[in-house]
Amino acid sequence: MVLFAGRVFKRLIHPGSNWGVLTDRKSLMPEFSLLLGDRRAGYSSMSGIPGVRERTLIAVKPDGVHRRFVGEIMQRFERKGFKLVGLKMLQAPEELLSQHYQDLRRKPFYPSLLQYMTSGPLVVMVWEGHNVVRTSRVMVGDTNPAEAHAGTIRGDFSIHISRNVVHASDSVEGAQREIQLWFHGKELMD
Repeated sequence: MVLFAGRVFKRLIHPGSNWGVLTDRKSLMPEFSLLLGDRRAGYSSMSGIPGVRERTLIAVKPDGVHRRFVGEIMQRFERKGFKLVGLKMLQAPEELLSQHYQDLRRKPFYPSLLQYMTSGPLVVMVWEGHNVVRTSRVMVGDTNPAEAHAGTIRGDFSIHISRNVVHASDSVEGAQREIQLWFHGKELMD
């Protein structure tokens, strides 16, 4: 997308480039429409690939927000080709977090997990694409940063298992449940 945008702007600035001669502003409208996601230019969120509309929840945790990794994390998902369909920054209430982490309630670290997750703002996102749940888990890496591979988000940015920068849904069903917890239907783009 960035390369495409660069070529469009290069054509604007250098009309004699190998893209051809720019005769008027209207000749660029298809490129700009496609760049901006205008459906009149043939853009569609439906690609015909099975499972392309699969969605997952990705949350940048308080340590990731504090350490300013939000843009880098978003860029990784964009570069992979996923579509951002929901985004919000919030200070999460404990009730919401207790619903989100309901499966961990009996774990000894649960109280410290809630304390950590309420310690600062979160950036919560919904990403859409083919096999996005499984691919996101691979991109995020192992929960324990000591075991996370270099090149994964946790492998590159995490410093401790209790400060592992990002959350990713672990299954399609889990993603659906989490998305419904964090977003109302009208907050998601279609």
